[in-house]
Amino acid sequence: MERADGFEHQRLNVVPRPLVEAALARPVTRRIVVTDAGYFPRASEHGRHRPAGAAETIVIVCVSGSGWVETQGQQMRVGTATAIVLPGGVPHSYGADAGDPWTIWWCHVRGTDVPDLLEVAGVTPEKVTLSLRGVERVTALLDEMSTSLARDTTPARLIAVSGMAWRLFTQLAVDRLLPEHGTPLERALRYLEERVEGNVHVGELAAMVGVSPSHLAALFRDATGGGVIAHHLALKMARARHLLDTTDLPVAEVGRRVGIDDPFYFSRRFRLTHGVSPTAYRDQRKG
Repeated sequence: MERADGFEHQRLNVVPRPLVEAALARPVTRRIVVTDAGYFPRASEHGRHRPAGAAETIVIVCVSGSGWVETQGQQMRVGTATAIVLPGGVPHSYGADAGDPWTIWWCHVRGTDVPDLLEVAGVTPEKVTLSLRGVERVTALLDEMSTSLARDTTPARLIAVSGMAWRLFTQLAVDRLLPEHGTPLERALRYLEERVEGNVHVGELAAMVGVSPSHLAALFRDATGGGVIAHHLALKMARARHLLDTTDLPVAEVGRRVGIDDPFYFSRRFRLTHGVSPTAYRDQRKG
């Protein structure tokens, strides 16, 4: 059902379409522009059915109650702290639960960078729901978008809101990529962070967090782009940078502090990571 009237205490902001087209022809906003934003509390009988999809990509964040979304012939329930992200042109339907209607923040966006942002967030026509660990951060951004568009829709304002939209999509991506507390990956990452100066055996670490070495390696590839040892080495190099920047310790001692006793090997690894020797790095002006 598509309710025609609004909802008590709702917020609804629509950018006039000629202004949207103008924004899509200008620097910055051509990459991402917010075309609509709003807030529907206890949105009883709210729903939309778009057999041809929408011109914009739609983001809906459920903060209480529940609802549903259907794409590609599959219907999914949507609960609290869940985002729906519907790429432009994808046929869809969605609506509030009849018994416990959702409260939602939402926005529509267009722009050349939207496909890349959807990809990094893991959104596809078949996968349009995302669980949110940072729901307060996401809703704060949607609130700020709606508040800003309610003030005016000048080119300067649209640029400001574009920045908020970029932050929204990167937050959605972060929520997908960062491991949840207590998972094997999170425990393994924390173990490595707490033992930067130590040495790691992948098999022992995998056994400690309760997965196979191959599974742990796959988890690290997905989360960090590399393996367990590569990530631990990156942590060592980050600690080495900190020591070089904040202390007068000799280079060999910096290496020892991050668990690399051979100063020649430490310098070689540091150069491979940074493109310069530890001494040259220390001498660079920074900030």
